[in-house]
Amino acid sequence: MSFERLEFLLGSSSIDKLNNSKVAVVGLGGVGGVSAITLARNGVGTLIVQDFDVVAPSNINRQIIANYETIGKSKADLVEEEIKRINPNCKIIKLNERFNENSKLFDYDFDFLIDAIDQIDDKYLLITTCVTKKINFISSMGAAKKTDQTKLAIMEISKTTYDPLAKILRKKLRDDQIYDKIMVGSSTEAPRKIANLGSYMPVTASMGLLLADYVIKKIIEE
Repeated sequence: MSFERLEFLLGSSSIDKLNNSKVAVVGLGGVGGVSAITLARNGVGTLIVQDFDVVAPSNINRQIIANYETIGKSKADLVEEEIKRINPNCKIIKLNERFNENSKLFDYDFDFLIDAIDQIDDKYLLITTCVTKKINFISSMGAAKKTDQTKLAIMEISKTTYDPLAKILRKKLRDDQIYDKIMVGSSTEAPRKIANLGSYMPVTASMGLLLADYVIKKIIEE
């Protein structure tokens, strides 16, 4: 696999760092699927991809591996297949399982983790486990009910605004007296006042790109 266009821009030493890196992406929906595929396109040598879910018709409006031919198929399987088509040299460790206290995720070593889980308890467990184990990670906050991708940014979770998911997690962290610096992707846009969790691909995909960009640049810097 040639990364010459990327090498022109970043230099050969950066490409070597990316080729030798290991990144986990947990949750392969509208955010995580884009993150995983972006990492593969930018030369990350080993990817751990984890999701227990299958594609549903409601995923088609925003998830990169969702279409009418993939309905009912495993998201982790589909992401693995797409990565292999993009970069056959990328080593993939696939976990077709939900992240929870029984997950095999931390049986593996990796340099960085992207958290793109929606379920709050699982997400909180993943964040706090990374904090305890001193694993580098970035976590996606709420992207539903939002339509302005220009309001997305990387920030400390303590700095988030207009983000109901981040608000819940901040409280849980305070209650457990966890005051570590936790970096997240979040939107400063006020969520729309609608009953259901409507999602817009320009926002979810931009969040996935933002998190992948953050990880790529951290790997290069180190």
